[in-house]
Amino acid sequence: MTPLLVRSSLRYLVRHPWQSGLAVLGVALGVAVVVAVDLANASALQAFDLSTEAVTGRTTHQVVAGPGGLPDDTFRRLAVEAGAPAAAPVVESWVTAGSDAVLARRHGGRTLHLLGIDPFAEAPFRPYLAGLGAASGGRSRTRVDLAALLTRPGTALLSGTTARELGVAAGSRLALRVEGRAAAVTLLGTLEPQDENTRRAVADLLIVDIATAQEIAGKVGQLSRIDLILPSGSAGKNLLARVRAVLPPGAELLRAAARRESTESMTRAFRLNLTALSLLALVCGGFLIYNTITFSVVQRRTLLGTLRALGVTRGEVFALVLAEAALVAVAGSGLGLLAGVALGRGLVRLVTQTINDLYFVLSVQDLALPAWTLAKGFALGVGATLAAALGPAIEATTAPPRAVLTRSTLEARVKKALPRAGAAGTGLLALGGSLLALPGGIALAFVALFAVIVGFALLTPLATVGLMRLARRPMGALFGFLGRLAAGGVVAALSRTAVALAALVVAVSVTVGVGVMIASFRSTVVRWLDASLSADLYVTAPGRGGGFAGPTLDPGLADRAAALPGVARVDRIRRAEILSPTGPVRLIAVDRDVLHPGGEHSGGLLLRRGDPAAVGPAFTRGAVIVSEPFSRRRGVDVGSILLLRTAAGLRSFRVAGVYYDYASDQGLVMMARRTYLAAFGDRGLSGFSLTLAPGADADTVERALRAQLQATTEGLTVQSNRALKRASLAIFDRTFRITGVLRLLAGLVAGIGVLSALLALELERGRELAVLRANGLTPGQVWQLVTAETGLLGLASGLLSLPVGLALAWIMIFVVNRRSFGWTVQMETTPRVLVEAIVLALGAALLAGLYPAFRTARTSPARALREE
Repeated sequence: MTPLLVRSSLRYLVRHPWQSGLAVLGVALGVAVVVAVDLANASALQAFDLSTEAVTGRTTHQVVAGPGGLPDDTFRRLAVEAGAPAAAPVVESWVTAGSDAVLARRHGGRTLHLLGIDPFAEAPFRPYLAGLGAASGGRSRTRVDLAALLTRPGTALLSGTTARELGVAAGSRLALRVEGRAAAVTLLGTLEPQDENTRRAVADLLIVDIATAQEIAGKVGQLSRIDLILPSGSAGKNLLARVRAVLPPGAELLRAAARRESTESMTRAFRLNLTALSLLALVCGGFLIYNTITFSVVQRRTLLGTLRALGVTRGEVFALVLAEAALVAVAGSGLGLLAGVALGRGLVRLVTQTINDLYFVLSVQDLALPAWTLAKGFALGVGATLAAALGPAIEATTAPPRAVLTRSTLEARVKKALPRAGAAGTGLLALGGSLLALPGGIALAFVALFAVIVGFALLTPLATVGLMRLARRPMGALFGFLGRLAAGGVVAALSRTAVALAALVVAVSVTVGVGVMIASFRSTVVRWLDASLSADLYVTAPGRGGGFAGPTLDPGLADRAAALPGVARVDRIRRAEILSPTGPVRLIAVDRDVLHPGGEHSGGLLLRRGDPAAVGPAFTRGAVIVSEPFSRRRGVDVGSILLLRTAAGLRSFRVAGVYYDYASDQGLVMMARRTYLAAFGDRGLSGFSLTLAPGADADTVERALRAQLQATTEGLTVQSNRALKRASLAIFDRTFRITGVLRLLAGLVAGIGVLSALLALELERGRELAVLRANGLTPGQVWQLVTAETGLLGLASGLLSLPVGLALAWIMIFVVNRRSFGWTVQMETTPRVLVEAIVLALGAALLAGLYPAFRTARTSPARALREE
């Protein structure tokens, strides 16, 4: 480009700071949302990786068992009989640490991973513990008395950083709460790793010896697992065979990497859904960029036409437009990275909370800032901006100079392009529908979803023309000639408003689609809770990870609760993670018969497949029933055989039915508790429920129950039926809170696009409105005209977003949701969501039009006409 073109471009950008600034802001918000979600996901994943690395170290294989754990004797048999050269016993649990005052609060304290080890066996496994007992060592500046760790009961090691945050030092007492019980350890020393990754990996570890861990966790005589380092090749195969030969019946040998992959895969669909939703903000940002660059070309059509007539080449004009877009892209993407880091710090807490509620225990203390994520966000911002600017740049170079100088030519081309855009939109809708009909994974569903969104966006201008034709007569009847002018003005300015209108339709339709999906899901969950929770009071142990990572209760607590006056029945429940040949299985063992002949949801479960008259009796005889997500993920159905590793080894269970369940997207297996006791020998409880006798006062029984439990066990949760439903719905609402944040940000980007379009429209129509002023229109009437046009834009966006939003809701509920999580959700459309969508679109357009209308009304007609 010549210096003259560069000066021309810079002068334009300086003279239109609001338009350039809004474009930069739109890119920044789109990039910020994508980067924030990526950083939150990456932080959670990195925390999981570091935690896994800290706990497993260089382990190649692990010996694990079911809920009853491994007998102590298993370690001796591996070391002596199998001759395993590198084996380390481990006892694990989760504890809450802090001062006594902090732990007295219901949600006080910090969650720590209790890791019980044999210090003499640790050297090959966990490098950060290799220097225990030395004055200093390699990767860690750890100083402890090794003999004291083994011989003094109740002693522990903790990360130096965590110890300082908790206000404790070597020799201090650290109060703990575990399984509803109070405990304490004495800190012998701190771990001070020299490298950052190791420091973060051990931040949440509380390291004790095996005996102390067994005492604190209530697992005396049990091991959680045994870590092994096995060589590769034929020697490793021979050693594997010897290890398997000495394992007890309920134990299984797994690759450490496979176990980690299985756990990580639980959150894969959740993270992918967040990423796809964040990209919607970038899509709206792309519409905004296209709008902005198009306006910059339209506003300078006279200048560009003159330059072309004077000999400036098409290539130079093309480079000029893309260079301006590149400036916007770099500035917006840079700001987006900064905003994304700030936003990511808030989103990481929401992501972590959801993972803890639904999947497994995870503690994320820091926001990870991987260079790849930041580079990807910057590249997406620049790439999306340049791609959006490509069309206007080509448009600026292909038209002859004389045509560029004529405004009517541009509008004529836009009107001629409407049928082509409509045909392209129809084609994309057909493509999206075809992709949705194909069997495939979640990625294919999202490709189809985006095809449908873009297809509807391309149809928006054509649909707007039809709506304005219908609105012309009612607007004239209501507001006279100003109403007719407003309806005609929207159609006449399609070259400037079509893209902004499409962006607003997309943003509002996403709001409608997600709103209908969440409302439908919530209504389905409410009905499920009403059917499932039939008892009056519920007692649960403090647990995490969907209730499967928590402690167990003494069965005697349920027995004593049954003796309370007013209690008619006590039903015990056990949640446990069981091993199977296809991976870990989440199992629920219940006391009562969950199904009885004569109804599909007698006893509290909604049956999806299976004969109600046959499922109940089969369940009591030892068959299992599986949840709908489990059936979809594992490919099992009524009549299938499910293999589970019990205390006596692998055992087959027949699947008698499939039931609706929304507690876990990983799926659940339910069996009668007597079947569970016979198979696993685990008498522990995760909780129990109380059904009161007719006429019994629930408050009186609850007070008596709380008093009885407080005298024996701390930290247990006692909830009424209504309180438990409230708590369940609170978890549901918390899970979708991050979705609401992303939806709001996408709408904000679209709103900025509308504001940018209206500002450009006001600049473009200055002369046209000046002519109307010169012909007698008052400033108030000009303001009314611009406001009416703005309102029509918002109303059209709202009305068009309704069918689009309902289509998106249908896709998300019946395709994306089923492929991601396996749930069947009944779609329900509430008038409130639809009315809110219209109000949102109308309000956003009117709000964005306030300033342009104010400026237009104050513009001097003489000054505007002087430039004509």
